[in-house]
Amino acid sequence: MDRPHIVIITCHDMGRFLGCYGVPGVVTPGIDALAADGVRFTRAFCTAPQCSPSRASLFTGRYPHSNGVMGLTHANFAWDLHPDEQHLAQVLREAGYTTMMIGVHHETRRTDDERLARRCGYDEVLPGGRGEAVSDHAIASLRRLADQGRPFFLQLGYVEPHRLPAPEESEHMGFLGGYIQPDEDQTIAVPPYLRDTPGTRGELAELRGAVRYVDRAVGRVLSTLGELGLERNTLVVFTPDHGLALPRAKCSLYDPGLEVALIVRWPARTWSGGRTSDMLVSNVDVFATLVEAAGLPLSANVHGRSLTPFLDGCAHTARDAIFAEMTYHDYYDPRRCIRTQRHKLIVNFSAAPSFMDPSQSWRPRSEPLVPAQPALAYHPLIELYDLEHDPHERDNLADDPAHAAHRRALLERLHTWMVETGDPILEGAVTSPLHRWAVNALRTAGGGAAGAR
Repeated sequence: MDRPHIVIITCHDMGRFLGCYGVPGVVTPGIDALAADGVRFTRAFCTAPQCSPSRASLFTGRYPHSNGVMGLTHANFAWDLHPDEQHLAQVLREAGYTTMMIGVHHETRRTDDERLARRCGYDEVLPGGRGEAVSDHAIASLRRLADQGRPFFLQLGYVEPHRLPAPEESEHMGFLGGYIQPDEDQTIAVPPYLRDTPGTRGELAELRGAVRYVDRAVGRVLSTLGELGLERNTLVVFTPDHGLALPRAKCSLYDPGLEVALIVRWPARTWSGGRTSDMLVSNVDVFATLVEAAGLPLSANVHGRSLTPFLDGCAHTARDAIFAEMTYHDYYDPRRCIRTQRHKLIVNFSAAPSFMDPSQSWRPRSEPLVPAQPALAYHPLIELYDLEHDPHERDNLADDPAHAAHRRALLERLHTWMVETGDPILEGAVTSPLHRWAVNALRTAGGGAAGAR
């Protein structure tokens, strides 16, 4: 079989907020059709509930604390992949693929497109913007790539449904950005971790409109693959970076922050047919899966597990746990967790607020059910949840003697993972790039800050 073309489609902050994942009232015919013709993983999770670290795992097959991206990559957050980290595009380009990036790239520090292409192994980098523009560029590029006679790798990044700058008259950072219409056509189902308030319903209507918008954009690209006769031997992966930008979801290690859609389709290899799987999967596994699908060897330092045997219908040992982390986002708030089929254990390394607010607004519109008073609630040392009886992670059992054995066993497994993957937080607090720049500025009497970057 010829090596497949590979198209990986990412978007911001969508979680599993899709019709094909059973969310009432969400209209996503384009992505739903991909699921109906592909393989859909119903229990896929990301390695970090924030943009850059999760994407860094997706495209390197390694955990954020190992690949260097322990926070956001843009502006003065400035986290970046370690120089020796291999991006998926680099691996595929070295194997003869034409590699192209269009739209949002958030897994390395993007100072300019030339540097980005050189660092990550892209032959070409095209700008992003609104979803319709990303799809326009993608469709034009596919028409060129279809005739070149060699396999291609196309990475598409959509900004929607990220929160977008609000019109001047609004005090809220919503999901519409001045060009998306809210979707209020059907009854709105409020997620069980949020209070049912007018503010929550208003945000969900906006979110549904943003998801419908990006679904149309993605659907156009998928249709073009069929029109060009590329569909059969193109391996398509669709996955968002993390959960919804709502309280106690994005920027938290609770399931609503870590859950992601993961849909794979490759008809030539029978990775198709509308199959579903409920096994635990991490987005750190995507890199290994794509590299193996391309017939290439995996580096020994890759943390992810290839899903190729399962997708081929062969024997496959599924994960019995996934691991996730957060170190920096808006501020330093280090946490690590292990999630099994039954339990979630979180270790908190600071007494920060109980969850980081992802609303990007001075006055959030949506309110969580837990904790009752978010402004007065802070992290405990350890959190333990029985997901079978408490799927929304409301009842912390960490100090319950009846669950002491589970607590001890999960702490041991989490510590082993951190040691084996070289988590620097075991050696002390992790400092940010800006911290290092500040120290350098002080040491050079204020004259070397720019040079330190």
